[in-house]
Amino acid sequence: MKNTLIILGTIAFSGFFFLNCFMFPDSQEELIGNSKATTIKISNNNNNNNNNSFVVVELFTSEGCSSCPPADELITKLQSEAGNKNLYLLAYHVDYWDRLGWKDQFSSNEFTLRQQKYQDWLHLQVMYTPQFIINGTTEFAGYNESALNKKVSDALEAKTSTDLTLTAQSDKDALEIQFKTNVLEKDSRLFVATVQKQGTSKVIRGENTGRMLHHTQIVRQLNSFKLDNKEGKVTVLKPQNFNSQDFELIGFIQNTVTGRIVITTKADLQ
Repeated sequence: MKNTLIILGTIAFSGFFFLNCFMFPDSQEELIGNSKATTIKISNNNNNNNNNSFVVVELFTSEGCSSCPPADELITKLQSEAGNKNLYLLAYHVDYWDRLGWKDQFSSNEFTLRQQKYQDWLHLQVMYTPQFIINGTTEFAGYNESALNKKVSDALEAKTSTDLTLTAQSDKDALEIQFKTNVLEKDSRLFVATVQKQGTSKVIRGENTGRMLHHTQIVRQLNSFKLDNKEGKVTVLKPQNFNSQDFELIGFIQNTVTGRIVITTKADLQ
């Protein structure tokens, strides 16, 4: 009986860490992170307001996870300090926390599946929230402000000759998007994220009970298209309450074998 209680206690203790978004850090830096309210400094060594350098920051988050609000705040902070840099922010609300007391109004199984793809691409043992992905090639825990600062700056130092332009026109319940790129690589797809710029939720159950959560750059839809030509037209449906002031379209070309994001841009909404 005593052994049985010890075993059950061990399982419960392990489950506690899982439910609190725990992961084992890869270094002492990731273990400590940067919990103080400091400014995210983005390198100004290069002229990054053109398509020869960029960074896509993807955040996997959930209103049901008590560790996620600080990561959401980092996204908001990063956006406010980005200036004219080619910095593109995408917050995906996963749905696997929905069964634990609070259903995130922005969650989708589609975003859980995308995180699973990154688990394969980056050879990860576990999925967790909050999780940052930079340009599809590197990941780290969402509480680590110092890692976010460094990896964003490093990405903006890299150069690319690839270009992408998107022009979107509204057509009733859909958006017609004209795309053009100068490179057509094998195993690449065009992704178009429909992004709600701001959102709030009053959480009344779960780990964040009683909190008013503020979100930035919420992905509401993510569509992908096979790239057979360097230019063409694709169509995406508008989400509910879509308008050009509160929403934006971010497009990027991603390698579907490695996960590497080749280039990105915002659509010109006409």
